[in-house]
Amino acid sequence: MLLFQRDNGGWPQPGGDAIDYSLQLTPEQQQLLVQNKVRLDATIDDKATTHEINYLVSAFQKTQNPAYLQSAERGIRYLLAAQQASGGWAQFYPDSSGYRKQITYNDNAMIDVLWVMRYTAEGTKGFDAVDKALVLPAQQAVERGIACILNTQYIQNGTRTAWCAQHDRITLLPTHARKFELPSLSGGESVGILRFLMSLENPSPAVKEAVRAGVAWLDSVRLTGIATKIVSAPQLPRGKDMVVVADSNSTLWARFYELDTNRPFFCGRDGIKKYSLAEIDPERRTGYAWYGTWPAQLLAREYPKWLKKWDGSMR
Repeated sequence: MLLFQRDNGGWPQPGGDAIDYSLQLTPEQQQLLVQNKVRLDATIDDKATTHEINYLVSAFQKTQNPAYLQSAERGIRYLLAAQQASGGWAQFYPDSSGYRKQITYNDNAMIDVLWVMRYTAEGTKGFDAVDKALVLPAQQAVERGIACILNTQYIQNGTRTAWCAQHDRITLLPTHARKFELPSLSGGESVGILRFLMSLENPSPAVKEAVRAGVAWLDSVRLTGIATKIVSAPQLPRGKDMVVVADSNSTLWARFYELDTNRPFFCGRDGIKKYSLAEIDPERRTGYAWYGTWPAQLLAREYPKWLKKWDGSMR
């Protein structure tokens, strides 16, 4: 883990995949990693950097090895440097090519960073050991991150709704990422954002309103009576297919909803929007989370509990 850390404090995702730290490194591989430390390919995608920081803080607690704590602190400083003027975090830093420069809620990337900032600011989860000079900057980073969340919540016909997986770092509006990830409202990423907001102590009126609006939107776009099913399809490259079937006991949410109609949609690598999962190419149909139950627990248990806690101050 220390070898993989770049000189700027962040961690990469070689080949687009999370690093497997269980693998043994040869002397040649270790030498190559030392040479690669100057590379500017650090990212927060798929928990890269945030995972390592959390792990190293935990490892320091167990071993008191100062190298682990110092590495984690360098990671925190990297995240602080990576925060944008908007208060958000991009998928990569300092790489700003293509969509890598946009505010990234996708796969909870920015929310993972905000949790690290919270732990640093509050001295929780073992982060009380980190350099105290990081506390105030982390507190400020959390405040700016929350402001970014509130400023990027999409307003639809005058009503606050949810969030896109990516937002433009300048306009703060929903934007695209990969060819099949078009501007949309997310039934997935919005859940992690709401959970973070609901975890705040003494939430501001603006935060409370954002939570209520986001939950109301998720409740309004639930899809009842359908389920997804993996079926055998020997004629396809993966030998399987995903189909939508009727199921009176099932409730799902779509990953992507149209910004102004809330209509679920799907998209293949051709970048063309479709309104049926069956219409996109088999590779994307079976290789992406188009439907899920992400908000189920939030709506059924977490939000009612939160609402009860704050009900008196929300009237």
